[in-house]
Amino acid sequence: MSDFSKLYSYILNKEHHEHRHFVDWNLAEEYSSKKLSPIERMSDRFTRLCREEHAVILKNEQIVFLRTVANLPKIFTDGEWEEIRKKHYIHGPGLMCNLSPNYYDTISQGLLKKREDADEYGKKAIDNVIALSDKYLEEAKKQGRNDLVEVLTQVPRYPARNFREALQFFRILHFGLWLEGNYQNTIGRFDKNVYPYLKADMDSGVHTCESALELLEDFFLSFNKDSDLYVGVQQGDNGQSMMLGGIDENGNDTFNLLSELCLRASCNNKMIDPKINLRVSKSTPVERYTMATKLTKAGLGFPQYSNDDVVIPALEKMGYSHSDAANYTVAACWEFIIPGVGTDVVNISAMSYPKAVDTALHGGLEKANSYEEFFALVKEEIQKECDSICRRINNLWFLPSPFMRVLMDCDIYNGGKYNNFGIHGTGISTAADSLAAIKKYVFEEKSIGKADLIRAIDENFENTPELLHKLRFEAPKLGNNDDFVDSIATELLDAFSDALKGKTNCRGGIYRAGTGSAMYYLWHADRIGASADGRRAKEPFGANYSVSLFAKVKGPVSVIASMTKQHFENAMNGGPLTLEFHQSIFADDDGVEKVGLLVKSFIDRGGHQLQLNTVNLDKMLDAQKHPENHRQLIVRVWGWSAYFVELDKEYQDHVIARQAYTV
Repeated sequence: MSDFSKLYSYILNKEHHEHRHFVDWNLAEEYSSKKLSPIERMSDRFTRLCREEHAVILKNEQIVFLRTVANLPKIFTDGEWEEIRKKHYIHGPGLMCNLSPNYYDTISQGLLKKREDADEYGKKAIDNVIALSDKYLEEAKKQGRNDLVEVLTQVPRYPARNFREALQFFRILHFGLWLEGNYQNTIGRFDKNVYPYLKADMDSGVHTCESALELLEDFFLSFNKDSDLYVGVQQGDNGQSMMLGGIDENGNDTFNLLSELCLRASCNNKMIDPKINLRVSKSTPVERYTMATKLTKAGLGFPQYSNDDVVIPALEKMGYSHSDAANYTVAACWEFIIPGVGTDVVNISAMSYPKAVDTALHGGLEKANSYEEFFALVKEEIQKECDSICRRINNLWFLPSPFMRVLMDCDIYNGGKYNNFGIHGTGISTAADSLAAIKKYVFEEKSIGKADLIRAIDENFENTPELLHKLRFEAPKLGNNDDFVDSIATELLDAFSDALKGKTNCRGGIYRAGTGSAMYYLWHADRIGASADGRRAKEPFGANYSVSLFAKVKGPVSVIASMTKQHFENAMNGGPLTLEFHQSIFADDDGVEKVGLLVKSFIDRGGHQLQLNTVNLDKMLDAQKHPENHRQLIVRVWGWSAYFVELDKEYQDHVIARQAYTV
């Protein structure tokens, strides 16, 4: 077994957890009694945690830093939080999240240079990070690790001089953000920014492709050492998203050797982090899609694709400068953000399409004289819900984050260059299919009475099995390249984006409609009963921008045709079309190439974002019964990948229920 294989096995089996301990600090009461300000509390906790961390250098690892403190003590009492919430809107746990820090500027300058322009709390944060790094330097000396001594003598105080120092510097900065208490800290355009270090090493003979790949695999492994400590709805929802490829502001393709090595390293490691995203366009060569599809074949749920041809103009339309739009990356899942200067809150809330249809159905279907009248009621409900969401979000407040501020090119406390709010749109296929059924059977054929439909829905179809079958399996469904229902999805997405137009949020930004759903595909489905598409109460919606779980569709080609007709330029918060492919499709090179061509067709047709899953139903069912045999089975949940056996059963069941295509 190679040295890296031993290290990999050690991490995979979680043996490194032996170095962890918990701290029993009642900081909240202490800080409250001292009447410390929020920034003083964040700063002091960071100082204490950096001091408490032990330097652990695992055998054979090249990229170091391992969390040894397993918890972050609270800094506010429950009563203090209650008072804060009375005055402010608090998003999630109230921590800075879904930002893309400018790691790379810091890596090129060194922390001592950044310290010159930092405020007093930023200076203290930098001093703490350097002091923690010095612990690792001393440990490296004790172990006789001269290679690490050389690296840690240079970084993070001074600029990285080579590829390894750049990777180690990134690890230190990323580690510091998690230790400070930020979450869903994204990676940004890694290949574009780090490639110059690799190229210089390659040109000087320091690295070959294989030696660089080995180092990169070690670096990728570091993202998985502490990820179970990171905040999320489920394990795996941690935001460690890396963007590869894409054009720069001058239209030049940035995909390079490092981009390719990242795809290979991810495929070799077969771990859930970092989560790979790939920017592509009509000019992307077919070979690149084939290369990326080999990673899909590995069953990790990535790469996720974003279409520069669609995304960049849409961001410009929303007010982003060309240079910033061209430099976009993704947040924790898929939402589009701008590195360094963007402080958009991209997942601040969500609107439910099926709820709008359900409310209109119960309040106005019987009075409507035509489908057009009924759809007008649905649009009114979408508008009301968007208005309600926007009214609720006032006086937004986040905990101050001194170290995050050091790594951003803007004053994050008072808002960045961009301060827009993203609103997800949940269940578009359930709503479109429901409206298609109402249009066809209630208003056109008149084969289903209005009162009969409402009664059947309220009874969860318990007394109308034939109607259930008709609505569930015979009615028009999104995903079959049928303009009858596809046009309804277009109208719904337009109604959503129109409902947010012209609204200004409490930070002076706009509201961005999106095609993602996040976890709301379960939460929103729980809040209404059955629906007119044949969905029964408590059954979930499709995740993100996807067809219904029970829709009979012709195949992935028809799904792509249906789901690329909409006006994405008006709803560019992000949210991928999600397709599931059976594992057998990737059995040979021909299957891999076909899937790659399918991805290319999606991009060429003007699709905005795409995510592919590799699924094996039998394996997932067995994993539910015998989780100990499938610890490394990875699935894509919504905007992130996870180990299947670590998910709650409701999320497991949803993945199992999705479509599995062949090509």
